[in-house]
Amino acid sequence: MNPNSKIYIAGHRGLVGSAIWNNLLSRGYTNLVGRTHQELDLTDQYAVKKFFDEEEPDAVVLAAAFVGGIMANSLYRADFIMMNMKIQCNVISEAYAHHVKKLLFLGSTCIYPKDAPQPMKENCLLTSPLEYTNEEYAIAKIAGLKMCESYNLQYGTNYIAVMPTNLYGPNDNFHLENSHVMPAMMRKVYLAKLIADDNWKAIRKDMDKRPVLGVDGKAEKQTLLDILSKYGIENNRVTLWGTGKPLREFLWSEDMADASVHVLLNVNFSDIIGIEKYSSVHYGASTDGAVDRNHSKGRGGAIPSLGEIRNCHINVGTGKELTIRELAELVVKTVGFKGELLFDDTKPDGTPRKLIDVSKIHSLGWTHKVEIEDGVRKLFEWYQQSLQ
Repeated sequence: MNPNSKIYIAGHRGLVGSAIWNNLLSRGYTNLVGRTHQELDLTDQYAVKKFFDEEEPDAVVLAAAFVGGIMANSLYRADFIMMNMKIQCNVISEAYAHHVKKLLFLGSTCIYPKDAPQPMKENCLLTSPLEYTNEEYAIAKIAGLKMCESYNLQYGTNYIAVMPTNLYGPNDNFHLENSHVMPAMMRKVYLAKLIADDNWKAIRKDMDKRPVLGVDGKAEKQTLLDILSKYGIENNRVTLWGTGKPLREFLWSEDMADASVHVLLNVNFSDIIGIEKYSSVHYGASTDGAVDRNHSKGRGGAIPSLGEIRNCHINVGTGKELTIRELAELVVKTVGFKGELLFDDTKPDGTPRKLIDVSKIHSLGWTHKVEIEDGVRKLFEWYQQSLQ
């Protein structure tokens, strides 16, 4: 691709999509296309087709998804599988129909089995049962990466799937019910500190910016205290879900964006499966890293000379981990909270450990830059600025 290539970023206002947009701009790629959910409902097949008819992008980054943490995954199981499947099917099928040259699909490391060997390599996919609390989301994302893999094998496309670890960063979702662990934890600790400081001006500003169950900063003080207590936020005390023992890996969203753009611009499907070992006669390889469609048509996905091709996705992370309790203590220190930190062990922990093997992405020329201590500080600074 060249700087004039038209690149559609689905989910360009989200945590990763916005960072990818900015990363591309910084590299001189200015012909970017984005649509808000209000402008384009990606679950609407006909609307997606109309969009591709009109815009005809050269490349697509599929960063849009219906996401959330343990609580949201438990409450909205049907939504998580159906909405994500619709988004993926619509965008990927229209990308193919409109001859998109390159597609980057963003998944999640929740695709891996609950008891997968650690660190998790790409080839442990589908080797044992998934974690129950996020099974529907994981199944949808597995389907998405298999769509990319299967289109490549049958039609000779150049669709790459990347699986990021837990992400955090600018434009993160701080909703107390459907956000991921770090922003939810940070907001809880911050609000508990504000209650202890009797800083109701700041509390009301926070609640006006991000209402909770329809309650904003204009509510009575006791109403605010009651609603926040439902989420474990009290005067100088925070209660978090689980035991605090699970281990988690976290990646700064701007690092993920950098990895995504690196893959989009420099990595092809042929690189991932080692196609250079074979002549173009075996696979019909083209100069842009995809596979000649005419050669591939009707092949049914079989490439006998290569054997079975699986697990073509790429893990993206730091290769480092810490416990939820250690993360909470880091957030407490960053926020300046002096109160009590509790864990409710009657609530689910989720997967015990989720460390990924990042040797593949390293071999493709990319490594992370932001470490967790700096990342937590940067996230809290962004969160405070968002309240201004």
